[in-house]
Amino acid sequence: MAHERPSFVIFYTDDQGYGDLSCMGATDFRTPHLDALAASGVRFTDWYSNSPVCSPSRASLLTGRYPVHAGVRSILAGHRQATGLYPEVPTLSSELKRLGYRTAMFGKWHLGVTEECRPHRHGFDEWFGFMAGCIDYYSHIFYWGMAGKQDPVHDLWENGRETWENGRYFTELVTERAVAWLNRVAEEDDPFFLFVPYNAPHYPMHAPQRYLNRFPGLPPDRRIMAAMLSAVDDGVGEILEALATHGRRDNTIVFFQSDNGPSRETRNWLDGTPDPYYGGSAGRLKGHKFSLYEGGVRMPALMSWPAQIPSARVVSEVGAAMDIFPTFLSAAGASLGRYELDGRNVLSMVTDGAPSPHDRLFWEQGNQTAVRQGPWKLVLNGQLVEGAPPEDAAHLSDLRDDMGERLNLKDTEPEIAAELKAAAEVWRADIEAHWESRWAPRHSG
Repeated sequence: MAHERPSFVIFYTDDQGYGDLSCMGATDFRTPHLDALAASGVRFTDWYSNSPVCSPSRASLLTGRYPVHAGVRSILAGHRQATGLYPEVPTLSSELKRLGYRTAMFGKWHLGVTEECRPHRHGFDEWFGFMAGCIDYYSHIFYWGMAGKQDPVHDLWENGRETWENGRYFTELVTERAVAWLNRVAEEDDPFFLFVPYNAPHYPMHAPQRYLNRFPGLPPDRRIMAAMLSAVDDGVGEILEALATHGRRDNTIVFFQSDNGPSRETRNWLDGTPDPYYGGSAGRLKGHKFSLYEGGVRMPALMSWPAQIPSARVVSEVGAAMDIFPTFLSAAGASLGRYELDGRNVLSMVTDGAPSPHDRLFWEQGNQTAVRQGPWKLVLNGQLVEGAPPEDAAHLSDLRDDMGERLNLKDTEPEIAAELKAAAEVWRADIEAHWESRWAPRHSG
């Protein structure tokens, strides 16, 4: 039967905090299209990125593995010799393509620039966007890392060929390309996978005046953040409208999340101010991008599948980006037995209220290691400021009562602290050994 297998759309934002979405609690600006997406399905309260920085989080989303098992455990360089996600690692796009799906990506890649690591080597039939970590939204030039280290480099591509759209706002280009692709493929019977990794609200902080005009009362730093997210929200609305127009909305699983918490990096400012940026919000959470406290890894996340998922649900069970690979492939009818996976199929958790399939989730970032088990979260060497000494050697929280990780329970709950510390150290030792034996030699250059 036509359209029997579901299609898939993933929206993936960049440096968007837990509190930077109105359906997640933001009160100073609205994201009506994403709010409507939440109302049509599930809003997650305890959904995680697998890393507090961009490249590793993207690798987990697309591979169903912890970042280190995918071969990407740190932010990747943006020069044209930069390696990244290697094609021998199965991805959502490569495996759905193998199952007969049409595949496309429009937006930020940041999983390697060398030819073997580009999107078309990972199963994307069509793609448009950039491959570094950030670009100027209008010139599409990668400036980060200048200061005598490397020259600026133009970074806009279409199906592997460099293309120029100087003066066009990148968020709108992404939406335009995605809608055009859907208008071509959605009338056909083939199922499809559309990956839309918007780079907003990652620096540089750029937005057209018409979006800024929507928020005249906000302070400048928050106003530009709201404007950038409003452009994303409009894009989400246009893409969902295209799905509906072609009769493909009901049997399309739409997933949304951010890649990591809000950035406090000074390069968010446009005026040379050297103090930390505070335009993004992690809501009540502690921490931000680069940190393994909740603000760095707990994400705004939504999932909608009108044909199967009840509307207006709130799911507080634990899930993570690496669960999307096994969940989507299972929904597409694939057997998971052939894959090396850390993620789990969470479809029953979403549709039927089943408990989380995870006993524990782990994270690493530099010297930081963290683990969540049920309501308990332990952070080892947790950092709130990059490059500063750890805030605590060990910080234990009960997230049921303290989602902001304000109270350290390591001394009042010593048995739980010891159990989780041992588990985290075993996991960390295992992934370090895996990295050294499997991936470090590939990235040595």
